[in-house]
Amino acid sequence: MSLTVLFLCTGNSCRSQMAEGWAQHLRPDDLVPYSAGIKPQHLDPDAVLIMREAGIDISSNRAKHVDELAAVDFDAVVTVCGHDEEHCPRYPRSTIVRHFYFDDPPKLAAVASSRHEALQHYRRVRDEIREVVAILPEMLSAAR
Repeated sequence: MSLTVLFLCTGNSCRSQMAEGWAQHLRPDDLVPYSAGIKPQHLDPDAVLIMREAGIDISSNRAKHVDELAAVDFDAVVTVCGHDEEHCPRYPRSTIVRHFYFDDPPKLAAVASSRHEALQHYRRVRDEIREVVAILPEMLSAAR
């Protein structure tokens, strides 16, 4: 049985997009993933680049506001940044809500001393998100 999951982040430009991409790639039989934000921005080109390095193309994605997905009945909502934990919309009691805090790659990249260092932040967060998404169905099933 597939779980319909929303990956939620403030801008839906980077971390939630990476999580959606990983879910589609790693767990296509277990997860029906969506991503959205509470203040959507543009899709981060560096997130697209480092996901492509991992063999996943998210270039056709776009940032969406969570309200665009109001008609979707989510089994779980997974926040991927600390800001959304405090500003997360309310979901029915039957919806599992899990909060994970991943560093903000664009924020870290902005103070990096080189392009190489900037992309290393993106890669590290990408790989941390992958680890969570790889075991997410089991974590969510245990919470039911």
